[in-house]
Amino acid sequence: MDSANVEIISDCFVKPKFLSEEAKKPIHLSSWDLMMATLNYISTGLLFPLPKNQDFSITTFLEDLKDSLSATLTHFHPLAARLATVKQQNPSSLVIFLNPENSPGARFIHSAVNLTVADLLTPTDVPEIVESFFDHYKAINHDGHELSLLSVQVTELTDGIFIGCSINHMVVDGTSYWHFFNSWSEMFNSKSRDSISRPPILDRWFQEGSGPFFALPFTHEDQIIKRPNQPMLRKRFFRCSSHSLSKLKAKVNSECNATKIISTLQSLSALVWRCVTRARRLSAGEQTTCGFPVNDRSRLSPPVPETYFGNMVNGVSARSTAGELLDHGVGWAALRLHEAVVNYGDKDIKEKIDFWVKRPFVVKLDELFGRNKSCVQMAWSPRFDMYGNEFELGKPLAVFSGYSYKFDGKVTLYPGREGKGSMDLEVCLLPENMAAFESDEEFMSIVNE
Repeated sequence: MDSANVEIISDCFVKPKFLSEEAKKPIHLSSWDLMMATLNYISTGLLFPLPKNQDFSITTFLEDLKDSLSATLTHFHPLAARLATVKQQNPSSLVIFLNPENSPGARFIHSAVNLTVADLLTPTDVPEIVESFFDHYKAINHDGHELSLLSVQVTELTDGIFIGCSINHMVVDGTSYWHFFNSWSEMFNSKSRDSISRPPILDRWFQEGSGPFFALPFTHEDQIIKRPNQPMLRKRFFRCSSHSLSKLKAKVNSECNATKIISTLQSLSALVWRCVTRARRLSAGEQTTCGFPVNDRSRLSPPVPETYFGNMVNGVSARSTAGELLDHGVGWAALRLHEAVVNYGDKDIKEKIDFWVKRPFVVKLDELFGRNKSCVQMAWSPRFDMYGNEFELGKPLAVFSGYSYKFDGKVTLYPGREGKGSMDLEVCLLPENMAAFESDEEFMSIVNE
């Protein structure tokens, strides 16, 4: 596998099939969007088996993908735009927005590699070559001034097909990312290719009294740009069956004398937090945190529909000393996470927005997580519909993500392929910590049971 190289076969751009007059207007970005300027593009994709049908034609398949993508972009036209910046004086500031004018559209790449599906699924760690299945490698969102905001790369394996999407994180969060992907799959399967069941809400949400555009207090783009420096990491998948997760949830709620109030996700996150902390061999008095992404749409009052297209995610976290975390049971840790989630609501969201409006900033990954060697950060959600995207190839075999947004202690949550409440975790740790984590008896007791 080390000698395998991904070969680019063709490269083009895809525009929306139709553009309304409204779609030709600039789109102002929200506080959630602008914070993401210096983070990486989101890059995630699906591995499929190559159809055994002898009538299958990769040429026809690619043309169908491009045609359905063009039809889907009619509804998700911000993905075919580019970023633009206007510099203002008195005071000096930058206004970044989505500009649909003079954009070639979304990028579409066809590539190939001399590997099998087993070459990707068999190794213990995620093969490094997976990062080559995504365009915009190491790009940050601010690069969307020159780079496409959406790039699709379809890679042929000897017995499989990988469809990878790189999408600018200033345009989408995880909920919107999979909303687009699900809609594209639906459009691919549609005969008419003119409508989708869940049209996105493209108008940006602004808190009353703020917006519709924000000026960032910088004099030059160089003050925004800081490219994350990813350390040498091991990245490994762990698969948890619905049965083992049900047992874990029952154990957690029993320890807390609770009646199923603590969710499976909170229970699993608490277990990972404990086991990663133990693997890191932190001193008893050292502070450690576990962070969660929280979808703000349903927590605002009044709530915002799930089809809102953009960023609307924040983080909540629980904190403990390493000694306290490990001296108590997993239920104690899960209750701390549960309380952090249930106590977060409309008031907290609007206070965060007010704080940002008064002092606008961009999130810098190295400063947020890279220097904190004791944090565990959960990402994404097993609730996202990943395995329902078939593109007439059958159910995907696996989900993989690219280079972006990886650091020591990052844990990405996916639904398990078997469904029924199973989950997969991609854990990123420094090599010496992964060796201890993957032999942790408490954690491995729920893996592949």
